[in-house]
Amino acid sequence: MAQTFALTALVSIGGIATMIPEIHRIAVENNNWMNDADFSTAFAISQVAPGPNVLMMSLVGWRVAGFAGLMVATLSTILPTALLSLGFSRVETKLKNTPGYEITRKSFPPLIVGLMISSGLVTAKASIHSMVGVAIAVGVAAYTFHKKTNPLYPIAVSIALGILAGRMGYL
Repeated sequence: MAQTFALTALVSIGGIATMIPEIHRIAVENNNWMNDADFSTAFAISQVAPGPNVLMMSLVGWRVAGFAGLMVATLSTILPTALLSLGFSRVETKLKNTPGYEITRKSFPPLIVGLMISSGLVTAKASIHSMVGVAIAVGVAAYTFHKKTNPLYPIAVSIALGILAGRMGYL
């Protein structure tokens, strides 16, 4: 698990959120450490809890091997990337004025957006199983994209709609 999580973290350009498809593949599809429902719950908790998105990896580790798994997953995610970031920051200052630097730097945002879209699709496939869920997800996405307001509004409305739909048997 440590090697798997360390390698995943090392290629997580754009943060752990961009690696959700890979984490899902490892934890659900390849190793059967958890099912889609557990994965969706872990993802939701990692997104609502304060702190870094690395919590997702910690929750998978917890699911696999309890507290020891949590520690292994967390440390194997944080330590390699912290060391790599330190090294890259030193190299970047030397490469900043080279011809390819600016082109390379401009290529990262589209890459990260693509990875984030993929993460959203994998998470949606694993966690949305009804038209009500699709409607809530699309509604929240549209609202937050077009409005410049606090995200607490769509969160509160989504929770209320989810509770109502669940009680009516639609979720």
